[in-house]
Amino acid sequence: MIHETAKIGEGTGIGQNVYIGKNVVIGKNCQIGHNVVIHDDTIIGDNVRIDDNTVIGKLPMKAKMSAITKEKELPPAEIGSGVLIGALVVIYRGAKIGKNVLIADLVSVREDVEIGDYTIIGRGVTVENKVKIGKKVKIETEAYITALSEIGDYCFIAPEVTFTNDNFMGRTKERFKYHKGVTLKKGARVGANSTFLPGITVGEDAVVAAGSVVTKDVPPRKIVLGAPARVWRDVPEEQLLENQDYYEG
Repeated sequence: MIHETAKIGEGTGIGQNVYIGKNVVIGKNCQIGHNVVIHDDTIIGDNVRIDDNTVIGKLPMKAKMSAITKEKELPPAEIGSGVLIGALVVIYRGAKIGKNVLIADLVSVREDVEIGDYTIIGRGVTVENKVKIGKKVKIETEAYITALSEIGDYCFIAPEVTFTNDNFMGRTKERFKYHKGVTLKKGARVGANSTFLPGITVGEDAVVAAGSVVTKDVPPRKIVLGAPARVWRDVPEEQLLENQDYYEG
């Protein structure tokens, strides 16, 4: 079903059993797979690929005890030109995806999320609400990005990394004062299976070694490791972001 108010650009192909809602705008030369649902008002740029069984523009559900999700009017989901979206992905209304982003299969991107140009979101990643992700970031398979987090440009997050935002683990009203996600400054890198306590900031070009439990802020250009993570040494000069060919400043 394609609503009569939807606008679909020249050269766009649409699979079987597709639903396109009211006032949806789809650019030129897009590929829409089978069983895709694109909810009302969604805006999609040119040359976008959306694979089978994906949902774009879903409205959030608010649990009675949710501390983060609020009932409010959300802007339409926006998908930039050149974006590749895999199968069984759910992107909520209020998400804004930049140009040339890759979102792999089984990803969830919640409302009030912004993802910068050329970023890669790996298979099975969950990005909760009120998260900002910069440009040219790589987030690998099954990472969990909790609500209220911010990830700077050129960051790298390995598989199975976990961010947290509630030190009180759901107990007491006091917790609402302190809800805060994790902040990675520009060029920060995180190894596989690392876990972050709420409110942690990782400085520019810092490295968190695989399997670390990060309980304190990480200084810029330092390598930390362990549980709890402690400073080990400086990041090698040749690994600094400013010395990489792809870095644009």
